Amino acid sequence: MCGEEGRRPAEDTESNTELHTKVFRRSVGTSTQGSTKMAFLLMFVTVLHLVTLAMLFIATMEKPWWSWGDTEKIDLWYKCIYENTTKAWLCASVSESEWLQSVQALMILSVVLSSISFMVFLGQLFTMSKGGLFYFTGLCQLFAGFAAFVAVLIYTFQRKEILQDARELEMGCFGYCYVLAWVCVPLLLVSGALYVHLRKRA
Repeated sequence: MCGEEGRRPAEDTESNTELHTKVFRRSVGTSTQGSTKMAFLLMFVTVLHLVTLAMLFIATMEKPWWSWGDTEKIDLWYKCIYENTTKAWLCASVSESEWLQSVQALMILSVVLSSISFMVFLGQLFTMSKGGLFYFTGLCQLFAGFAAFVAVLIYTFQRKEILQDARELEMGCFGYCYVLAWVCVPLLLVSGALYVHLRKRA
């Protein structure tokens, strides 16, 4: 009996040690998995932000937003006509209206806000304490999405006044930059929502 009682404390100690070891391994495994997921999420958000920002810049600065066939293209800044004799595009500044100025301002605002959002995000990665949230980054990105959304919405419904052309709109069509601007809207909003819920783990 005395021998059995002497062995019990030793067995209890060994079982407690094994239990603590298992708990420690689980906690280490969980934290490692959490860090890995967070690293992948950070990479995904960063790539998404850069791709969206590039697309937004192209949609704002490139052409066309509207096309009249293959010989005439119009963006937010210039109206270009293809000259058959010289085989070159001749471009001139568009006639600005209040609606066009609104679209221009909103698209530029969207680019600026998204750029600020990315720079703030990079700064927060190195300066923000563990457990912090990227609220400001997310809000800038969300506002950039709303600005782009309003811009393409105005262009959609006020294109007759913006184009200032007597031709029927059915003769023309929206250009790829207009479509690109629409694609940027959900991408900006999604990345903004991800930033708001993203928490720094390390």
